[in-house]
Amino acid sequence: MRVPTPNDPAHDLARWIPRLLAVWREGRRGSRGGRRPPPDALLPDELREVGAAVARLSRGLTRERELAGARYLDEERLLGAYLLFYWPVSYLQARGTISELPRRPRAVLDLGSGPGPMAFAALDAGAAEALAADRSARALSAARALARAAGEPLGAREWNPARRTPLEALAPGRRFDLVTMGHVVNELWKGQDEDARRADLLEEALRLLAPGGSLLVVEPALRDTSRALLRVRDLLVARGHAVRAPCLFRGPCPALLRESDWCHAERPIDPPPLVTQLGKAAGLRKEAVKMSYLVVAAPGEGWAAPPAGRVFRIVSEPLPSKGRLRYMGCGPEGRMGLALQEKHVTDANRRFESLLRGDVIEVTGVEPRGDGIALGEASSVKVVAPAGRPVPAGPPGTPAPTTAGE
Repeated sequence: MRVPTPNDPAHDLARWIPRLLAVWREGRRGSRGGRRPPPDALLPDELREVGAAVARLSRGLTRERELAGARYLDEERLLGAYLLFYWPVSYLQARGTISELPRRPRAVLDLGSGPGPMAFAALDAGAAEALAADRSARALSAARALARAAGEPLGAREWNPARRTPLEALAPGRRFDLVTMGHVVNELWKGQDEDARRADLLEEALRLLAPGGSLLVVEPALRDTSRALLRVRDLLVARGHAVRAPCLFRGPCPALLRESDWCHAERPIDPPPLVTQLGKAAGLRKEAVKMSYLVVAAPGEGWAAPPAGRVFRIVSEPLPSKGRLRYMGCGPEGRMGLALQEKHVTDANRRFESLLRGDVIEVTGVEPRGDGIALGEASSVKVVAPAGRPVPAGPPGTPAPTTAGE
């Protein structure tokens, strides 16, 4: 039986860095003998090679996005860049979202797994077994090598969504507590009726869930990819599926009303030295983990009752202006601005000054103001769920507020 590790993602990730380096070095063409390299850092020539590949991969996935949908993990240098820079980031993204599930998953299916950061994150979060599925044989080989190095119970299967092979064929008759899709959906069917086809794939994945299970989709925190995920979210909601996180609003996503809006999560991190080293070499900074994500409940499960009181999830960074602090919040009644003037700060509402994107708060003593609500001296602010923690459900039968958007 697998013994759970300490519930600290950074602690767990530190154990993976030497394994990632070892697997990369084993598969690196042109590796040469000589001085034994350090197990947790790159030699100068290695740093130059991987840093250049990280920069190329970043450009190809975030600017013109010419690599999105391409088979970049089949290319040795780009797979190395992914293993040593993006794998740790994806691992932390997975740990930060799996922590919001209402229960610990036992059996996990990771679709579009690459070399397995989502699957291994689930195992470190307490899962007993995981199955990784991807179209890249090279990436799956790296995942198997990592599993051997760590003694992890990871299975691997080939899966190519372009071939339209039913997902059921990956593990006939099996049902999973968690199905994950990390940075996969945005790369599928671009410009080919993409929203509907992506929603169909997610519905097929939902049918693989055991009762009480969850589908977790993690996407880049770019405006276009975030909005694309929100459109797919709306299609799933319209088809009767319930969202566990991050949404408290049950209607069409209000962030889609304006082209300039999108919704993403952010978690501050102290990145591993290897990631910092590579980021510097590639001209990138990783002081926070940013992602857009969606957790959908198994078919037939309804929305959780909203927490009691007037609650909002903070969906922006702090927005200070002269004499005032403002955030955007999204809750059961919709998306709106929340503002507090400095002169109205009291012990009861002072928590407003240190909120993080993703925190769920309860406010009292507020009044309508402009496009949102204003807090005053009579207001109170309570953090119901810090970012990355499950939102407590309200009493059974608690209705969600009725809004014009529903």
